Amino acid sequence: MSKVNKKKKSAAAEQQKRAQMRIVTSDVCAVCKTPCTRGLRYLAQMNVPGAVGQGVPCVLTLPGRQ
Repeated sequence: MSKVNKKKKSAAAEQQKRAQMRIVTSDVCAVCKTPCTRGLRYLAQMNVPGAVGQGVPCVLTLPGRQ
């Protein structure tokens, strides 16, 4: 009989399968049906004249969420 070698999954492989949130801009947060505190804070920050933003992760855009 031969031995079966099982490979252990590395931590990096498990993190790649983790669900990722989409980065949304203030225009998406403005029309959201269920606003979150993070989105509202970002929206208020972007309403200041001259503000430059990179977006905010949206909890509602998680894959598999229905």
